[in-house]
Amino acid sequence: MSDPKYRFLTPPQVAEELNVKPNQVHALIKAGDLRALQVGGRGMWRIGRQDVEDYIERAYRRTAERIAAGEISDDGEIGDQE
Repeated sequence: MSDPKYRFLTPPQVAEELNVKPNQVHALIKAGDLRALQVGGRGMWRIGRQDVEDYIERAYRRTAERIAAGEISDDGEIGDQE
């Protein structure tokens, strides 16, 4: 994950790590799914390395629970949404 000497990452760095666009990282922050802090001026968000790892772990757990519940198959197909 990027340069390990830094404790905090920027949204673009997290986006690169998760292979998503930076606006998706901002959406995760806004939704409360990814912990972050605002430093200094407007738009200066930083995300702790451990917070990224915690988010990934929770996402793995939620995915496994959804597969076990039959909401999605292990091939990635989403079950009936009715």
